[in-house]
Amino acid sequence: MKRMLTSCFGLGLLPLAPGTWGSLPPVIIFAAMSHFGVSAVPTAITMAVLILFGSVVCVLFAPAIIAATGKDDPREVVADELAGQALTFLPVPFFITAEISTRQILITTALGFLFFRLFDIVKPWPIRKLEKLPKGWGILADDLLAAVLAAIVLLVCYWFWIAESGA
Repeated sequence: MKRMLTSCFGLGLLPLAPGTWGSLPPVIIFAAMSHFGVSAVPTAITMAVLILFGSVVCVLFAPAIIAATGKDDPREVVADELAGQALTFLPVPFFITAEISTRQILITTALGFLFFRLFDIVKPWPIRKLEKLPKGWGILADDLLAAVLAAIVLLVCYWFWIAESGA
């Protein structure tokens, strides 16, 4: 059960870039909720639930997967990506306008996904330092900081490019 939860129901067991697979559920949920005009509060609550779920699973169950695999950050553990990607989108519903087009939703969602994956993979300072925290905390903390940076960049892009230009 721990392996199933930490791998986000098997997404982390898929070949090639398991972290990318683990990031997809919040992307799909955010895009769908935005497309169907769900208001900011329910969308943010949904993202918060995903953050909480991914964080709790990572901290509580990742140590067992670490012990089983002998790796400090097993590739199959993607609950951290689930939490991080959801955190990237958490503030966004409060900044997007009601008149946002499907194209703008897709661009915003794609950029949020790309920025989070970029920060998560490249791990610029100080993100990489957080990996040194023990067990599940180290696996999770770097993704949460990557998400905060991705959210900031996404909101800046949204504000100056998508919202202003009507892209």
